[in-house]
Amino acid sequence: MRIVVLHACDAIDPPVDPVLGQVREALAAAGHDASLLAVDHDLTQTVRGLTDRKPDLVFNLAESYSGRSALESSIAGLLNLLDLRYTGSSPSGLMLAGDKSISTKMLRANGIKTPDSSTLFRGSIETSTGKLAFPLIVKPPQEDASLGITGKSVVKDLQELFAQLDHMHTEYSSPILVEEFIDGREFYVGVLGNQQPQALPVVEMDFTGFPPDKPRIASWAAKWGDDGEGSGAEFAGTKSVFPESLDEGLVEKMNSVALEAFKALRLRDYARVDMRVRDDGEVYVLEVNPNCYLERDAEFARAALKSGVEYNALIARIVELAGARYAR
Repeated sequence: MRIVVLHACDAIDPPVDPVLGQVREALAAAGHDASLLAVDHDLTQTVRGLTDRKPDLVFNLAESYSGRSALESSIAGLLNLLDLRYTGSSPSGLMLAGDKSISTKMLRANGIKTPDSSTLFRGSIETSTGKLAFPLIVKPPQEDASLGITGKSVVKDLQELFAQLDHMHTEYSSPILVEEFIDGREFYVGVLGNQQPQALPVVEMDFTGFPPDKPRIASWAAKWGDDGEGSGAEFAGTKSVFPESLDEGLVEKMNSVALEAFKALRLRDYARVDMRVRDDGEVYVLEVNPNCYLERDAEFARAALKSGVEYNALIARIVELAGARYAR
Protein backbone atom coordinates (compact mmCIF):
# COMPACT_ATOMS: atom_id res chain seq x y z
CA MET A 1 0.00 0.00 0.00
CA ARG A 2 0.91 3.66 -0.31
CA ILE A 3 1.12 4.81 3.30
CA VAL A 4 1.73 8.36 4.50
CA VAL A 5 3.18 8.66 8.00
CA LEU A 6 1.56 11.86 9.27
CA HIS A 7 3.31 13.66 12.12
CA ALA A 8 3.45 17.00 13.94
CA CYS A 9 5.89 19.64 12.75
CA ASP A 10 7.79 19.63 16.03
CA ALA A 11 8.71 15.96 15.52
CA ILE A 12 11.32 17.07 12.95
CA ASP A 13 12.76 19.87 15.07
CA PRO A 14 16.31 18.90 16.13
CA PRO A 15 16.69 16.32 17.48
CA VAL A 16 14.34 14.55 15.05
CA ASP A 17 11.96 12.16 16.79
CA PRO A 18 13.37 8.66 16.12
CA VAL A 19 9.88 7.12 15.91
CA LEU A 20 9.41 8.63 12.43
CA GLY A 21 12.26 6.68 10.88
CA GLN A 22 11.44 3.54 12.86
CA VAL A 23 7.82 3.41 11.70
CA ARG A 24 8.75 4.22 8.11
CA GLU A 25 11.40 1.49 8.05
CA ALA A 26 8.97 -1.04 9.59
CA LEU A 27 6.38 -0.21 6.93
CA ALA A 28 8.97 -0.54 4.17
CA ALA A 29 10.05 -3.90 5.59
CA ALA A 30 6.44 -5.06 5.18
CA GLY A 31 6.53 -4.06 1.52
CA HIS A 32 4.64 -0.76 1.76
CA ASP A 33 5.55 2.46 -0.05
CA ALA A 34 5.89 4.72 3.00
CA SER A 35 6.58 8.46 3.09
CA LEU A 36 6.60 11.14 5.80
CA LEU A 37 4.38 14.22 5.87
CA ALA A 38 4.27 16.93 8.52
CA VAL A 39 1.05 18.64 9.59
CA ASP A 40 1.99 22.13 8.43
CA HIS A 41 0.89 25.28 10.24
CA ASP A 42 -0.69 26.15 6.90
CA LEU A 43 -3.20 23.32 6.62
CA THR A 44 -3.61 23.88 2.89
CA GLN A 45 -0.08 22.48 2.51
CA THR A 46 -1.05 19.40 4.51
CA VAL A 47 -4.23 18.88 2.50
CA ARG A 48 -2.31 19.29 -0.76
CA GLY A 49 0.32 16.79 0.37
CA LEU A 50 -2.32 14.23 1.24
CA THR A 51 -4.38 14.67 -1.91
CA ASP A 52 -1.32 14.63 -4.18
CA ARG A 53 0.02 11.41 -2.68
CA LYS A 54 -3.35 9.62 -2.65
CA PRO A 55 -2.45 7.25 0.19
CA ASP A 56 -4.24 3.96 0.72
CA LEU A 57 -3.73 4.54 4.45
CA VAL A 58 -2.44 7.28 6.73
CA PHE A 59 -0.35 6.12 9.68
CA ASN A 60 -1.39 8.84 12.10
CA LEU A 61 1.39 9.92 14.46
CA ALA A 62 0.22 13.55 14.68
CA GLU A 63 -0.21 14.19 18.41
CA SER A 64 -0.66 17.96 18.17
CA TYR A 65 -1.25 20.88 15.84
CA SER A 66 0.90 23.99 16.11
CA GLY A 67 2.22 22.69 19.44
CA ARG A 68 -1.26 22.23 20.96
CA SER A 69 -2.08 18.72 22.14
CA ALA A 70 -5.74 19.68 22.57
CA LEU A 71 -6.06 19.84 18.78
CA GLU A 72 -4.93 16.23 18.21
CA SER A 73 -8.52 15.16 17.55
CA SER A 74 -8.85 17.84 14.88
CA ILE A 75 -6.18 16.13 12.78
CA ALA A 76 -8.20 12.91 12.76
CA GLY A 77 -11.25 15.03 11.90
CA LEU A 78 -9.39 16.45 8.91
CA LEU A 79 -8.59 12.93 7.72
CA ASN A 80 -12.28 12.07 8.04
CA LEU A 81 -13.25 15.12 5.97
CA LEU A 82 -10.76 14.07 3.28
CA ASP A 83 -12.29 10.57 3.33
CA LEU A 84 -8.92 9.00 4.13
CA ARG A 85 -8.34 5.78 6.02
CA TYR A 86 -6.00 6.08 9.00
CA THR A 87 -4.60 4.21 11.97
CA GLY A 88 -5.55 4.84 15.56
CA SER A 89 -8.50 6.40 17.29
CA SER A 90 -11.28 8.53 15.86
CA PRO A 91 -11.81 12.24 16.63
CA SER A 92 -14.36 11.37 19.33
CA GLY A 93 -12.03 8.85 21.00
CA LEU A 94 -9.10 11.25 20.90
CA MET A 95 -11.25 14.04 22.31
CA LEU A 96 -12.71 11.92 25.12
CA ALA A 97 -9.35 10.53 26.20
CA GLY A 98 -7.44 13.75 25.49
CA ASP A 99 -9.36 15.83 28.01
CA LYS A 100 -8.78 14.28 31.43
CA SER A 101 -11.61 16.29 32.99
CA ILE A 102 -14.01 14.52 30.59
CA SER A 103 -12.37 11.10 30.47
CA THR A 104 -12.44 10.71 34.26
CA LYS A 105 -16.21 11.25 34.24
CA MET A 106 -16.63 8.73 31.40
CA LEU A 107 -14.51 6.16 33.20
CA ARG A 108 -16.37 6.56 36.48
CA ALA A 109 -19.70 6.23 34.64
CA ASN A 110 -18.44 2.84 33.45
CA GLY A 111 -17.48 1.68 36.94
CA ILE A 112 -13.74 2.34 36.56
CA LYS A 113 -12.00 3.95 39.53
CA THR A 114 -10.17 7.24 39.01
CA PRO A 115 -8.86 9.66 41.64
CA ASP A 116 -11.57 11.99 42.99
CA SER A 117 -11.16 15.27 41.14
CA SER A 118 -12.52 18.69 40.27
CA THR A 119 -12.00 20.95 37.24
CA LEU A 120 -11.39 24.57 38.21
CA PHE A 121 -11.72 27.73 36.14
CA ARG A 122 -9.77 30.84 37.06
CA GLY A 123 -11.34 32.61 40.01
CA SER A 124 -13.75 29.82 40.90
CA ILE A 125 -13.71 27.01 43.43
CA GLU A 126 -16.34 24.30 43.05
CA THR A 127 -18.05 22.95 46.15
CA SER A 128 -16.76 19.49 45.20
CA THR A 129 -13.19 20.74 45.65
CA GLY A 130 -13.72 21.02 49.41
CA LYS A 131 -14.39 17.29 49.57
CA LEU A 132 -10.98 16.39 48.13
CA ALA A 133 -8.32 15.21 50.55
CA PHE A 134 -4.75 16.53 50.46
CA PRO A 135 -2.26 15.87 49.00
CA LEU A 136 -3.63 16.86 45.61
CA ILE A 137 -2.05 16.95 42.17
CA VAL A 138 -2.67 19.89 39.83
CA LYS A 139 -2.43 19.31 36.08
CA PRO A 140 -3.56 20.75 32.73
CA PRO A 141 -6.31 18.39 31.52
CA GLN A 142 -5.62 18.61 27.78
CA GLU A 143 -1.84 18.16 27.63
CA ASP A 144 0.02 14.90 27.19
CA ALA A 145 3.58 13.60 27.73
CA SER A 146 3.42 15.04 31.31
CA LEU A 147 3.58 18.60 30.00
CA GLY A 148 2.96 20.94 32.93
CA ILE A 149 3.65 18.26 35.56
CA THR A 150 6.52 19.19 37.91
CA GLY A 151 7.57 18.60 41.49
CA LYS A 152 5.34 21.55 42.46
CA SER A 153 2.26 19.87 40.97
CA VAL A 154 1.68 17.89 44.16
CA VAL A 155 0.33 20.29 46.80
CA LYS A 156 -0.13 19.67 50.53
CA ASP A 157 -2.37 22.56 51.61
CA LEU A 158 -4.61 25.38 50.38
CA GLN A 159 -1.76 27.89 50.11
CA GLU A 160 0.20 25.63 47.79
CA LEU A 161 -2.97 24.77 45.86
CA PHE A 162 -3.89 28.41 45.16
CA ALA A 163 -0.32 29.26 44.17
CA GLN A 164 -0.11 26.36 41.73
CA LEU A 165 -3.56 27.09 40.31
CA ASP A 166 -2.58 30.70 39.65
CA HIS A 167 0.57 29.58 37.88
CA MET A 168 -1.21 26.94 35.79
CA HIS A 169 -4.10 29.21 34.78
CA THR A 170 -1.59 31.79 33.59
CA GLU A 171 0.58 29.25 31.79
CA TYR A 172 -2.18 27.35 29.99
CA SER A 173 -5.17 29.74 29.85
CA SER A 174 -7.53 26.83 30.43
CA PRO A 175 -9.43 25.12 33.24
CA ILE A 176 -7.14 23.08 35.51
CA LEU A 177 -7.72 19.58 36.83
CA VAL A 178 -7.20 19.01 40.55
CA GLU A 179 -7.32 15.43 41.77
CA GLU A 180 -6.41 13.46 44.85
CA PHE A 181 -2.87 12.15 44.72
CA ILE A 182 -2.82 8.35 44.79
CA ASP A 183 0.18 7.13 46.74
CA GLY A 184 1.16 3.76 45.30
CA ARG A 185 2.94 1.90 42.54
CA GLU A 186 2.55 3.16 38.98
CA PHE A 187 1.84 0.76 36.11
CA TYR A 188 1.23 1.02 32.36
CA VAL A 189 -0.85 -1.49 30.42
CA GLY A 190 -0.89 -1.41 26.63
CA VAL A 191 -3.97 -2.48 24.69
CA LEU A 192 -3.80 -3.77 21.11
CA GLY A 193 -6.81 -4.72 18.99
CA ASN A 194 -10.43 -3.84 18.22
CA GLN A 195 -13.12 -6.52 18.26
CA GLN A 196 -11.05 -8.62 20.66
CA PRO A 197 -8.46 -6.24 22.16
CA GLN A 198 -5.61 -7.78 24.12
CA ALA A 199 -3.74 -6.40 27.11
CA LEU A 200 0.04 -6.39 26.78
CA PRO A 201 2.43 -7.29 29.64
CA VAL A 202 2.38 -4.86 32.55
CA VAL A 203 5.15 -2.26 32.77
CA GLU A 204 6.01 -0.49 36.03
CA MET A 205 7.56 2.92 36.54
CA ASP A 206 10.35 2.31 39.04
CA PHE A 207 11.05 5.34 41.25
CA THR A 208 13.77 3.63 43.31
CA GLY A 209 16.45 6.17 42.38
CA PHE A 210 14.18 9.23 42.47
CA PRO A 211 15.37 12.30 44.41
CA PRO A 212 14.02 11.91 47.97
CA ASP A 213 12.82 15.54 48.10
CA LYS A 214 10.57 15.14 45.03
CA PRO A 215 7.09 13.58 44.89
CA ARG A 216 7.19 10.24 43.06
CA ILE A 217 5.34 11.20 39.91
CA ALA A 218 6.10 10.77 36.21
CA SER A 219 6.76 14.47 35.73
CA TRP A 220 8.03 16.10 32.53
CA ALA A 221 11.54 16.05 33.96
CA ALA A 222 11.22 12.36 34.89
CA LYS A 223 10.13 11.44 31.36
CA TRP A 224 12.25 13.76 29.26
CA GLY A 225 14.90 15.32 31.49
CA ASP A 226 15.31 18.85 32.80
CA ASP A 227 16.29 20.04 29.32
CA GLY A 228 13.93 17.76 27.42
CA GLU A 229 16.88 15.70 26.20
CA GLY A 230 17.42 13.17 28.97
CA SER A 231 19.39 14.86 31.74
CA GLY A 232 18.65 15.60 35.38
CA ALA A 233 18.13 13.75 38.65
CA GLU A 234 14.45 12.90 38.07
CA PHE A 235 15.17 11.41 34.65
CA ALA A 236 18.13 9.44 35.98
CA GLY A 237 16.10 8.24 38.98
CA THR A 238 13.27 6.61 37.02
CA LYS A 239 13.11 3.63 34.72
CA SER A 240 10.34 1.50 33.29
CA VAL A 241 10.67 -2.17 34.13
CA PHE A 242 8.75 -5.41 33.84
CA PRO A 243 7.82 -6.11 37.49
CA GLU A 244 8.64 -9.50 38.94
CA SER A 245 6.48 -11.57 41.27
CA LEU A 246 3.32 -9.54 40.80
CA ASP A 247 0.24 -11.24 42.21
CA GLU A 248 -1.61 -12.91 39.33
CA GLY A 249 -4.90 -11.60 40.63
CA LEU A 250 -3.59 -8.04 40.51
CA VAL A 251 -2.30 -8.51 36.96
CA GLU A 252 -5.68 -9.83 35.85
CA LYS A 253 -7.40 -6.91 37.55
CA MET A 254 -5.15 -4.33 35.85
CA ASN A 255 -5.60 -6.01 32.48
CA SER A 256 -9.37 -5.99 32.93
CA VAL A 257 -9.37 -2.32 33.95
CA ALA A 258 -7.22 -1.40 30.93
CA LEU A 259 -9.52 -3.20 28.51
CA GLU A 260 -12.63 -1.66 30.06
CA ALA A 261 -11.10 1.83 29.88
CA PHE A 262 -10.16 1.26 26.22
CA LYS A 263 -13.76 0.33 25.42
CA ALA A 264 -15.36 3.02 27.60
CA LEU A 265 -13.55 5.81 25.70
CA ARG A 266 -14.28 4.18 22.32
CA LEU A 267 -10.63 3.87 21.33
CA ARG A 268 -9.30 1.99 18.32
CA ASP A 269 -6.29 -0.10 17.32
CA TYR A 270 -3.94 0.64 20.23
CA ALA A 271 -3.58 2.66 23.42
CA ARG A 272 -1.81 2.70 26.80
CA VAL A 273 -3.58 2.94 30.15
CA ASP A 274 -1.67 4.52 33.06
CA MET A 275 -2.75 3.51 36.54
CA ARG A 276 -1.72 3.47 40.17
CA VAL A 277 -2.29 0.70 42.69
CA ARG A 278 -2.55 1.48 46.40
CA ASP A 279 -1.25 -0.83 49.10
CA ASP A 280 -4.78 -2.16 49.61
CA GLY A 281 -4.89 -3.34 45.98
CA GLU A 282 -7.29 -0.70 44.67
CA VAL A 283 -6.55 0.19 41.03
CA TYR A 284 -7.01 3.79 39.85
CA VAL A 285 -6.73 4.91 36.22
CA LEU A 286 -4.68 8.10 35.96
CA GLU A 287 -5.07 8.62 32.22
CA VAL A 288 -5.61 6.79 28.95
CA ASN A 289 -3.29 7.49 26.03
CA PRO A 290 -4.80 6.79 22.59
CA ASN A 291 -2.29 6.65 19.73
CA CYS A 292 0.42 6.29 22.37
CA TYR A 293 4.12 6.78 21.62
CA LEU A 294 5.41 4.00 19.36
CA GLU A 295 9.16 4.54 19.64
CA ARG A 296 10.98 1.20 19.70
CA ASP A 297 12.32 1.60 23.27
CA ALA A 298 9.17 3.13 24.76
CA GLU A 299 6.86 1.19 27.05
CA PHE A 300 4.27 0.12 24.48
CA ALA A 301 6.69 -1.39 21.97
CA ARG A 302 8.71 -3.04 24.74
CA ALA A 303 5.55 -4.60 26.16
CA ALA A 304 4.60 -5.88 22.72
CA LEU A 305 8.06 -7.42 22.34
CA LYS A 306 7.69 -9.02 25.77
CA SER A 307 4.50 -10.67 24.46
CA GLY A 308 6.37 -12.00 21.43
CA VAL A 309 5.52 -9.26 18.90
CA GLU A 310 8.73 -7.66 17.61
CA TYR A 311 8.71 -4.06 16.40
CA ASN A 312 8.16 -4.53 12.66
CA ALA A 313 5.36 -7.00 13.37
CA LEU A 314 3.78 -4.51 15.81
CA ILE A 315 3.64 -1.76 13.19
CA ALA A 316 2.31 -4.25 10.63
CA ARG A 317 -0.34 -5.35 13.13
CA ILE A 318 -1.56 -1.77 13.63
CA VAL A 319 -1.86 -1.41 9.85
CA GLU A 320 -3.82 -4.69 9.70
CA LEU A 321 -6.16 -3.58 12.49
CA ALA A 322 -6.94 -0.29 10.72
CA GLY A 323 -7.45 -2.07 7.41
CA ALA A 324 -9.82 -4.59 8.98
CA ARG A 325 -11.91 -1.79 10.52
CA TYR A 326 -12.46 -0.15 7.15
CA ALA A 327 -13.10 -3.50 5.48
CA ARG A 328 -15.94 -4.12 7.95
